[in-house]
Amino acid sequence: MTLKAGILSDTHLIRPDDRFIRLAHHCFADCSVIIHAGDLTNASVLKGFGDREVFAVHGNMCDASSFLSLPRDLTFALGSYTVGLTHGAHLGRDIELQLWNLFPEVDCMVYGHTHRAVCHRQGGVLIVNPGSFRGTGRYGAPGTYAILEAGKTLQATIHEVPNEI
Repeated sequence: MTLKAGILSDTHLIRPDDRFIRLAHHCFADCSVIIHAGDLTNASVLKGFGDREVFAVHGNMCDASSFLSLPRDLTFALGSYTVGLTHGAHLGRDIELQLWNLFPEVDCMVYGHTHRAVCHRQGGVLIVNPGSFRGTGRYGAPGTYAILEAGKTLQATIHEVPNEI
């Protein structure tokens, strides 16, 4: 059986508004797990995912309640794979290089912060940054997210958030 996890980051919301809930429902319709790589701003945003299992970390733009209720870094199992999750702001300019020190023995490393989507393998480890879900990237770039599939293999794909649902 393949587990599907929706990955997003940098939502920068103070609450889950109607548009966010509609888009999240559409984008993650087939996902039983949600992974939020930080800068959700307020932890109430996680309520927008209903009763799905959620793994989340705080980011540098989160409010005090998020800093207190969410970890900075997290390692968890997704099926038979191990995933390391962090926002990444505390890792300096070369986030991906520092991920190796933070998560030396994982199958997948997930981070956010840069607002630029990334999906590649290095040394057999899958590295994913879903980009900014709300399209707050440079030059009016659309929002992006990732779908992580954990089955016989571990793979991820980057998708654009639709303009409207």
